[in-house]
Amino acid sequence: MSLLLHDARVITGEPVDIDRGWVHLADGVVRGMGAGDAPPAVIAAAAEVVDAREMAGPGALVTPGLVDIHTHGGGGSAFDDPDAATAVDRILAVHAAHGVTRLVASLVSAAPLDLEHTISALSAAARPGLLGIHLEGPCLDVDHRGAHARWALRSPESLDVKRLTAAGRLVQITIAPELPGALDLIRAFVAAGVRVAVGHTAADAAKTREAIAAGASLLTHAFNAVPPLHHRAPGPVGVALADEAMTLELIADGTHVDPSLFAWLFRAAPGRIALVSDAMAAAGSPDGDYRLGDLAVTVSGGIARLRGTDTIAGSTLTLDRAVRGVVDAGVPLLDAVAAATRVPARAIGRDDLGLLQPECRGDAVLWSVGLEPVAVWRDGIRLS
Repeated sequence: MSLLLHDARVITGEPVDIDRGWVHLADGVVRGMGAGDAPPAVIAAAAEVVDAREMAGPGALVTPGLVDIHTHGGGGSAFDDPDAATAVDRILAVHAAHGVTRLVASLVSAAPLDLEHTISALSAAARPGLLGIHLEGPCLDVDHRGAHARWALRSPESLDVKRLTAAGRLVQITIAPELPGALDLIRAFVAAGVRVAVGHTAADAAKTREAIAAGASLLTHAFNAVPPLHHRAPGPVGVALADEAMTLELIADGTHVDPSLFAWLFRAAPGRIALVSDAMAAAGSPDGDYRLGDLAVTVSGGIARLRGTDTIAGSTLTLDRAVRGVVDAGVPLLDAVAAATRVPARAIGRDDLGLLQPECRGDAVLWSVGLEPVAVWRDGIRLS
């Protein structure tokens, strides 16, 4: 398959913005891009030529495909559903309609054997858009557990890193670093090639720094399920903002974090904010009753909460809405796009994603001037 997108503003994912340009995708990768009209040889080689302005209207924009590294579900399905293949297909399709070409399957806390089984099932249901699995737990602080079942929490000593990584493609795990044995567990996962995030934690600044020294490189949904930022106790957020090694997740739905903080956060940690959805099964679905792991969730007005409580239980956010939200809050468009593409991809070690550069994966989104996805391609193949 060979596709030429032309006559669009092109954001390559690096700090490059082509006012009017073209992108050529072939054999699953980016073959070239440039300003102005595409060279005759590229036009001749393309099996399909898409006039971006004709399809998306004036102000048409082309960006890399969006990358969501924290997603629990969508379309009424969750990644821990019994029928893994059906769940994966449905969730990928829902998020692809919103510009997401690659995502990581996040699992809430559960018994280690159950997690092994789910990792194995998801790995067996592998799809091109599924990058791997993120364990959001079970080694979390009980008082910062959020929408994780108390009974499912475990001590770091109870996890077998070799068994979990052997079960399938585990790419990330969230750990509360103050738990006994947590620093050794962080070192073991990092040694196994798994990215470690600090989150759902009571850790102070000193313990957060110890976690980073042990290899932690992400902060799970900044400001949520961690001690608040305080001028004498900066905690995980303050430490992560100050440390260039850390990428901070942001759920930009206006519920998890007030929009007035979006632009400040981007300025405080330039190039290190990763937009994530933290979407649960209700993303792309109506309000109603759902489940997150073993816990009952009620969604009202698009906000998911544990039934009968004020505890937020994931979100119904999609990543295109997150991009629009941060742009509306004053974040420059190039920074917003990078936060949904290049930054999360690099946070999990995928330098071939989130960029429209030669030999990177051929993932692209065509947007209208209002930042609504019009068409989406993964590996050069149209998804929506």
